[in-house]
Formats: sequence, C-alpha cells, structure tokens
Amino acid sequence: MKLTLHVWRQKDQKTPGRMETYPADHVSEDMSFLEMLDTVNEGLIHSGKEPIAFDHDCREGICGSCAMMINGMAHGPEKGTTACQLHMRKFHDGEQIYIEPWRAKAFPVLKDLVTDRSAFDRVIQAGGFVSVNTGGTPDGNALPIPKENADTAMDAASCIGCGACVAACPNASAMLFVSAKVTHLASMPQGQAERRDRVLKMVDQHDKEGFGHCTNIYECEAACPKGIGVKFIAQLNRDFLTSSMKVVNKREATGADAAAG
Repeated sequence: MKLTLHVWRQKDQKTPGRMETYPADHVSEDMSFLEMLDTVNEGLIHSGKEPIAFDHDCREGICGSCAMMINGMAHGPEKGTTACQLHMRKFHDGEQIYIEPWRAKAFPVLKDLVTDRSAFDRVIQAGGFVSVNTGGTPDGNALPIPKENADTAMDAASCIGCGACVAACPNASAMLFVSAKVTHLASMPQGQAERRDRVLKMVDQHDKEGFGHCTNIYECEAACPKGIGVKFIAQLNRDFLTSSMKVVNKREATGADAAAG
C-alpha cells in the first residue's frame, strides 16, 4: 500500500505546531499503525530529518500510551482498539490519513503527537487508592464478594487511562476515567472506608486540572478502547451527591452543636 500521512508536528509546548505531509510507501496490511509510523520514521532519519515523536510502550493494548487522533477519531476507526493494535488492513491503498495529538487543555502537547497526561496521575493521587494494613497476603476466600460487585469492579478496572474519553469529548471531560476509577474501588469492601472522601477529592482534582464537565454526549463511551460504559458516570454522580449531602449535613450538625454550646 501507498499512503499519504498528514501529521501534526510541534517542536515543544511553546512553539506553534503545523501539519506536515509525508509519503508512506510499501506499507504492509499486516503492520500495526505504530509499525507503519516506525517505518516512516526510519525514512525520515535516513534523510536527515527529525522523526515523528509519539508515545508507545507495551504495544499490546494494555498501557494506554499510544494516544493519538487518527482521521479525527481517538485511536482510529476500529472500535474497541488502541492505536498500537490497529492494523493497516483497516485502511485503503492511496488513502490520506490525518494524525494529531489529543486536544485538551489538561493534556498540553509536549512534542508532535506526545501530550502531557500527568493530570490523570494527579487525579489518582487525590483519592484513587485504598488504605490497608501491610502484612502477609490474605487468603482469597477470606473476604467473600458478591459476583455482581466483582464483575462491576473488574469492568471498571479495565480502564487503561489512555485519555481517549477526554480527546473524544467536545467538553474535554475526564468523567469516564474518574468514574471508572471511583467505581472500581467503591465496588469492593476494601474501598468502603474512604468511599465518600474519595469521590469528592477526585472530582475536585478533575476540575482543578481543567477538564470540562460531562454533558452526556456519550462520545467517551464510543471512543474508549476498553468499552468502559457511561453507566459508571451515573454511579459516580450518585456517589458524589450522596457524599456532598453528608458533608453538608455534618457541617450543619457541627454548627448547631457549636451554637448550642
């Protein structure tokens, strides 16, 4: 196959970017999308040009590093697939392919297709954990968990934090990501002690990072390579409202006690 690539090139965060055009010849339909970019980069290096910078790691659809927009779609045209697992058989000979980085205020472009997604790390640090006692590994059957809860937790835990939900959302909301992390822990007995504080802290950090609000566009669910559903956002909203009301009630009770004293 012969393809024409239109790739976003940007030297650094402060330098304006632009689209540049590159030919991609002798592309095998069995190549992954990243292998195709590797081949193009080899040609650029041989000709003394700067290769295209893009994130990658496992190349097995697990790590979520291969974040890029392909023809206006997060991770490309194949549903439920990361860019590293997208194969060139999904494209046609002579096709024009447009490749861009995630576009979101909270994901600033560092270089070419590489964006800074450390905002996700800070959201997790705000509350995406459980506090447990250290020691020997407990027996797997010591804490019975209903299958429905276990299934929900496993479904939510499949989120790889790639950011496709943010890139696809017109509001650049990360609520699908946050809801998956919150629901994962909230579904398990180990996550109950911090459940109320967790959702408030993580949503607060989400807003501080500059992510937009969810307005039920559902593009996040359509773009998610792991099929995370918007049902988790509904659960997040329920937990957030419940936790917020508990905080308000606690403050009112504290104020009443102080007034009485």
